[in-house]
Amino acid sequence: MARTKKKLGNQNPTQSVILPYTKKKSLYKEAIDIYERTGLSSYPWQQNLLKAIMAVDKTGVWVHQKFGYSIPRRNGKSEILYILELWGLEHGLNMLHTAHRISTSHSSFEKVKRYLEKMGYEDGEDFNSIRAKGQERIELYKSGGVVQFRTRTSNGGLGEGFDLLIIDEAQEYTTEQESALKYTVTDSDNPMTIMCGTPPTPVSSGTVFTKYREACLFGKGKYSGWAEWSVNEEKEIDDVEAWYNSNPSMGFHLNERKIEAELGEDKLDHNVQRLGFWPTYNQKSAISETEWNALEVEEIPKLSGRLFVGIKYGQDGTNVSMSIAVRTADKRIFIETIDCQSVRNGNHWIVAFLKQADVSQIVVDGASGQKVLDDELKDYKIKNVILPTVKEIITANSLWEQGIYQHTICHNGQPSLAKVATNCDKRNIGSNGGFGYRSHFSDMDISLMDSALLAHWACVTTKPKKKQKISY
Repeated sequence: MARTKKKLGNQNPTQSVILPYTKKKSLYKEAIDIYERTGLSSYPWQQNLLKAIMAVDKTGVWVHQKFGYSIPRRNGKSEILYILELWGLEHGLNMLHTAHRISTSHSSFEKVKRYLEKMGYEDGEDFNSIRAKGQERIELYKSGGVVQFRTRTSNGGLGEGFDLLIIDEAQEYTTEQESALKYTVTDSDNPMTIMCGTPPTPVSSGTVFTKYREACLFGKGKYSGWAEWSVNEEKEIDDVEAWYNSNPSMGFHLNERKIEAELGEDKLDHNVQRLGFWPTYNQKSAISETEWNALEVEEIPKLSGRLFVGIKYGQDGTNVSMSIAVRTADKRIFIETIDCQSVRNGNHWIVAFLKQADVSQIVVDGASGQKVLDDELKDYKIKNVILPTVKEIITANSLWEQGIYQHTICHNGQPSLAKVATNCDKRNIGSNGGFGYRSHFSDMDISLMDSALLAHWACVTTKPKKKQKISY
């Protein structure tokens, strides 16, 4: 009788930014071998993550000078740190392991000490350990490698230098603590900073981890890497597939029964702690009301040229929105939303508008209806339809942001468009720093603004035809 294959959690991050490196140029195997001298074995996801963290370039320098990762609780994220520290001790590195709570830093000290003993080293003979809660220290005599364990303060670490700085419980890492610690690795020939934790809760005090994540995901983190196991939207508490998606240690030391025992009624807490969901607590919009209102005109300006139309089918396939963009005499671009309707109403209202309007180009995006509408427009012999690529969508979003900042966009203050535009957040697209937008609220369809920015993109990137001058 065939044995049923054990179901495992997702062994690769759901979202990551890993800088290019040659697969053979990673020291992770050496670190894993040292760790397994304890008699323990590592999981595939831990090896996959360490492969990226310990990648080196052709000169032997770390590819990622900084690396952050977020994994839900009880998956063994700290084991990555211990593997790095054991390797660092063997190679004579000077390391600082910091945590938010005394109990966490002390627990890490005890774990590394116990692992050294499992490897056959004796305290006092092969290594020295100093027990002082909040200020523990281990030194391996044969290499001179040292790892210190401390709780974080606003001035801890000043005046000292380290090769490896570890920020455990990074969701609590504050800007004051960062200003005290980030310079401690500057003097090292090959420094690295590791941040690990879980998404912040409403009572988390730190902001550094969140800002670092955003910088990496939007391609603004130089020499920086990021990995996370997460869901991009809230899931139901009993969504078992989501458990496996966000918890790589499922099928190893973590199982469905253990998660079932922890289930409560707090859906948000479950999503943050168990599924790695990153909520936006302050709901600060990527486009502020002040920025949006500054673009409003009391009267529609004098228009110049033909219309450019943007049509966007929503990601959930519920609605479709249509907007127009047109150049103005003063060289701005005026945008206006025509309508947002349920896809159940069909495309007749879209076709009717396009048949009677003086349109230069039509941009249609959204997998749920893009192809169907394109075929309909061909039947009606409506031409100049663009089905944008992902690269073009990224450009459209970037040009929209620039247009808002540079005040080259204007609008007439439509309440529906204003509501969506001033209640949105950025989301990453692709792996090279591209971004799009998403709504803060489920009852505000971001397709309304997406259609406007598509029309704006077509208008910006299409050069107006110059009138031919004939001289005699």
